[in-house]
Amino acid sequence: MAFEDELWGALKPVFRPRVFGDPNLKYARQIVSGTGQFAPHTSPPPRLMDVREVLARVVRKSPEVVVKVTGRKKGAAHLAAHLDYIGRKGDIVLETRDGEQIRDKADIARIAEEWSDSLYWRQGTSVSAVSMIFSMPQGTDPETVKQAVREAADRMVGDNHDYLMALHTDTPRPHVHLTVQAEGMDRKRFDPRREDLFKFREAFAEALRSRGVEAEATPRYSRGQGRAGVSMALTQMRAKILSGASRQPTDADLQQAREAMMVALGEGQQPIFVSKAKERWEETRRRYEAAAERLGRSDSNADRALARDVREFLKERPTIETVPDRAFRDAAGRVKAAQERQQQRHDPPTPERPAPTRRR
Repeated sequence: MAFEDELWGALKPVFRPRVFGDPNLKYARQIVSGTGQFAPHTSPPPRLMDVREVLARVVRKSPEVVVKVTGRKKGAAHLAAHLDYIGRKGDIVLETRDGEQIRDKADIARIAEEWSDSLYWRQGTSVSAVSMIFSMPQGTDPETVKQAVREAADRMVGDNHDYLMALHTDTPRPHVHLTVQAEGMDRKRFDPRREDLFKFREAFAEALRSRGVEAEATPRYSRGQGRAGVSMALTQMRAKILSGASRQPTDADLQQAREAMMVALGEGQQPIFVSKAKERWEETRRRYEAAAERLGRSDSNADRALARDVREFLKERPTIETVPDRAFRDAAGRVKAAQERQQQRHDPPTPERPAPTRRR
């Protein structure tokens, strides 16, 4: 395997087709032979500069774009309520695919009815629209973010589905809510999955870079980070707890705390994905170290500078830390503190010695 191809495998994920349920008989031959729609996914061969540029942005900690699916709206009423929410009840303008600005509540309700009209016979059970969010770190120009989202949507959604977008600047991170009509003109449904979301991230990052904003879209393990594994609903619940709006811990956090305490007491084991994440990071480190060795022998000053940045990046990340690792560290600290308090209660008090007297 060429040097660039191996390094590319550490920087970008590979998605393989998955088959759900019992496929029809006509697809059996393709499944067995691995052809047709079940052929293994192969990424296009990366160009030499692409590999170096992506690696440089990773090790120099360029901002990572965030793209998430926040929900699927079923029926006109559900969709209208969502559009009213992202429009802040008329305070924020909604923009259509053609650039038309909408603020009136009646127009919003009309669009919700139109997008759900083809599903009149199954209202409330089928998805009328898919809501997504695109965000960048604090300090990024909001207007540039909106333009980049529009370019990414035009590239990924095209003319087959209508969409609405709203720019929000009420948080430190400028973000855009993109709501896409589920039913396309060709009757195909818009239903983005993991691979689709990653393509959205790449399109968003490319659109930002074309406008002079440094951005990248890489998986977490490429940056030496453990997987997030947090749904949007759990993120919102945790935000309520941190803001003081709620004092009830989430069930997921309580279960994670119990599992971490069992591990700290020696009565449980870390989840299997923790060990797999560490193994994958070790493989990624090996590829990065090989790349640094190769770049360090180059005649190019830029390559040698990149090799130094890669080594510094690896020095800062001797291992990968996952969410269970942090929970285990906190639990181990509590167990140690409790053991020390227990030991102090059982130790006999040390008698005080009288102060020494001076003799003349």
